[in-house]
Amino acid sequence: MSKLNLEVAKKLIESAEAEANKLGVSMVITILDEGGNLIAIHRMDDAWLASIDIAQNKAWTSVALKMPTANLADVTVPNTELYGITTTNNGRIVVFGGGIPLVKDGKVIGAVGVSGSAVANDVKVAEAAVRAFEQYM
Repeated sequence: MSKLNLEVAKKLIESAEAEANKLGVSMVITILDEGGNLIAIHRMDDAWLASIDIAQNKAWTSVALKMPTANLADVTVPNTELYGITTTNNGRIVVFGGGIPLVKDGKVIGAVGVSGSAVANDVKVAEAAVRAFEQYM
């Protein structure tokens, strides 16, 4: 299978939710396709409402820039190369961890975005989805 679909997205979300439960946090988990279009969004019980938009924007940033959002943290502070990038794309660019592209055969075919806890936990939960993606695809 070379395209993401709802069946795959559900498996990624299931793995991500299991990791969130292990960490004891409620998360919002989003899966987008290669065009940045929503395939699935999952809000765990009691997850922050603000995390719905943040998770989607993390996934969108990862698709749009073909990189994990964590890669942007150091290059977007004042006096760095990409300072101000967050003012582009209607403010959708997220520059902290939790968004990771889903890559198959060297091509970004989608992304996962996770929000709802400390950034380190967001990354761990997103990485669980990526591991599931690598196993399934």
